[in-house]
Amino acid sequence: MRILVTGAAGFVGSHLCEKLANLGHEVIGLDSFTDYYDRALKERNAEDVRRAGAYFVEADLCTDNLARFVEHADAICHLAAQPGISAHVPMAAYIRNNLLATHQLLEAAKKSSSLALFVHTSTSSVYGKRATDPEDVAPQPTSYYGVTKLAGEQLALAYHREHNLPITVLRLFSVYGPRERPEKLYPRLMESITSGKPLPFYEGAEHHKRTFTYVEDALDAYRVVLDKREVTLGEIFNIGSDNCRTTGEGIRIVEEIFGKKALLVRVPKRPGDQEYTHANIEKARRILGYAPKTPPEIGLRKTVKWYLETRRHAALTHHRIPIIVDPYNS
Repeated sequence: MRILVTGAAGFVGSHLCEKLANLGHEVIGLDSFTDYYDRALKERNAEDVRRAGAYFVEADLCTDNLARFVEHADAICHLAAQPGISAHVPMAAYIRNNLLATHQLLEAAKKSSSLALFVHTSTSSVYGKRATDPEDVAPQPTSYYGVTKLAGEQLALAYHREHNLPITVLRLFSVYGPRERPEKLYPRLMESITSGKPLPFYEGAEHHKRTFTYVEDALDAYRVVLDKREVTLGEIFNIGSDNCRTTGEGIRIVEEIFGKKALLVRVPKRPGDQEYTHANIEKARRILGYAPKTPPEIGLRKTVKWYLETRRHAALTHHRIPIIVDPYNS
């Protein structure tokens, strides 16, 4: 299949491009390289994507002509988004990157004659403070991120209902692993332990319960829906591990792997944060045969190994990668 992956220089997107390319698909990775975090990190991910045999395109979903990418695609995996729950990111950025960008991509996809599946990536944050419900329960988001991701998935499903666009929605739960964004808990924790610098830690967060989902288990859901797309159209699936731990337990696992404690410094609670996530994956198990396999003890050990190898051997350089504007005419 020819598959377009948006957000391809990001954490999950770059892994997905590699996985699909390794499975023999023809993959185009697309990313706009927003400045939410260091571009050099994304460029390194993009290099790994290209090394796996995928094409890579720098383009903005909101402003660029998407027809030349979408018209050749048999499937689209839409992961591009304004991520995170941050008081420093304005609502306008969430609206632009989570809603308007999705609208532009859907408009382009609507005109495609070859498209067999559009996988829209959503998040457990749509559920709000407690993300424990099945997919048919009304979400109650509490953050700009959750609100705009819910709007994005509902917009995609509206295109399915109105224009018969082949939409499937995946709600991912707390994905972690190699290449995770630097502002997330585990990268910050590992950096704190290795550097000896204090780690700002939200008050009470150690008691938050989380479905920590190793990235390979999240990727498996995309593989399955591509293989079983006939039974996924118009559906929403919770995707995550059903192995629920507290954030404090996750921290202790990483500390044990390093054999060293982190220095946690308490800061006020973060508005809109989730207190309890436990992925209800009964629907994904029943329809997709989805079966996550990686417990935190194994996934975090793999993540620490990657972090130490990267820190030791891969000095980041701020160079721009060559961008293929149109992989079908280059």
